[in-house]
Amino acid sequence: MLRFSGRGVSDVGLVRPHNEDAAFLGPYVALVADGVGGAAAGEVASATTAYAVSATALARFGDDPVEIIRRGISHARTSLRLGVQEDLSRAGMATTLTMLVCDGSRVLLGHVGDSRAYRLRDGLLTQVSTDHTYVQHLVDTGQLPREGVRSHPWRNVVMRSLDGNRDAAEVEADVVDLGARVGDRFLLCSDGLSDLVGDADIAEGLLVDDPHSAAATLTQAALEAGGRDNITCLVLDVVDGPLVVGDGQVLGALWDFANIVDPAAVRS
Repeated sequence: MLRFSGRGVSDVGLVRPHNEDAAFLGPYVALVADGVGGAAAGEVASATTAYAVSATALARFGDDPVEIIRRGISHARTSLRLGVQEDLSRAGMATTLTMLVCDGSRVLLGHVGDSRAYRLRDGLLTQVSTDHTYVQHLVDTGQLPREGVRSHPWRNVVMRSLDGNRDAAEVEADVVDLGARVGDRFLLCSDGLSDLVGDADIAEGLLVDDPHSAAATLTQAALEAGGRDNITCLVLDVVDGPLVVGDGQVLGALWDFANIVDPAAVRS
């Protein structure tokens, strides 16, 4: 039976006053949520989403991963909307979400925003998520060369995210079967890493054997590059083994229960 074995690190960085990243890493679900820069209550948006999605996945283990992703996102949006209704100062809060769900035989990616998922297989690093950003749109339409992305002034303009806007249409998440196999190593990260550390250095960091040491190495690389945003890195190895019962590792804004909007609103 396939499952994840890994660890993560979340760091406030060198510039931000607090951590608006939230993450969860368990044997069958892992995710990173990053409060969208400049929006109100980013830590509430990310922690609430991380809680709603991870709770849904834990409660529905063994169900179709596609359904888990969709239900998790739906529960998250319900909670985000409630959060805005309870406190209008949160209007505009939003978050990215990049998650992996394993049902024992498959690993599926659910993705909204510009946090990233990478796979290291046989020493080759591949970005398996697609950034929902304005500059990625420019790349896809041939208006910007890929090497121009990291220096573009609008590189952090996110075109798709999860928010609490009652009038917004249901967000469309990318859902992808990653064809995972034993020995694959996945990285989920916020843009606090990917904006500052290039693919070659990410690949090198992922070659560190121990997942926690690999996550710490990548986090340190982002800090040494300026650490201008919160940094969250989850490193997960796909392994084969017996069913594991348990919750998982909680990181970033998810540590503070006060950031979570009405956990009782989450239903399986």
